[in-house]
Amino acid sequence: MAEDCIFCGIVAGDIPSRTVYENDDVLAFLDANPLAPGHTLVIPKAHHETLGDLPEDAGAAVFAALHDLAPVVEDAVDADASNVAFNNGEAAGQEVPHVHGHVIPRFEGDGGRPIHAIAGSRPDLSDDELDDIADRIADGA
Repeated sequence: MAEDCIFCGIVAGDIPSRTVYENDDVLAFLDANPLAPGHTLVIPKAHHETLGDLPEDAGAAVFAALHDLAPVVEDAVDADASNVAFNNGEAAGQEVPHVHGHVIPRFEGDGGRPIHAIAGSRPDLSDDELDDIADRIADGA
């Protein structure tokens, strides 16, 4: 637990939440500032700031909860679909430095955009640049 982390405070029961799911490793609760009705956050109970800090077993537990919760959240608010995403690091919009996945219900005509819209304009990359990036990612995996 991190002392100054709001999500750790929620896990500890010091900060109230609208908990919708809990097991030994994961807690899920409604976002206090939702982007849509039913917007749910899924967090590991242990404090890890980014996906790169998250141990594999904790990541598996978070993903399993997201897998189970996405259709339940959609059904609960009669959504047509959902976006499931992570903001990974401050530059990506992560406001709370504790790994958290979002389940954001989506509705026909809601004016929202696909996840592809979050990065702004697409870069103009050559085949050589794409090959180089692919190689660097493969070498680091």
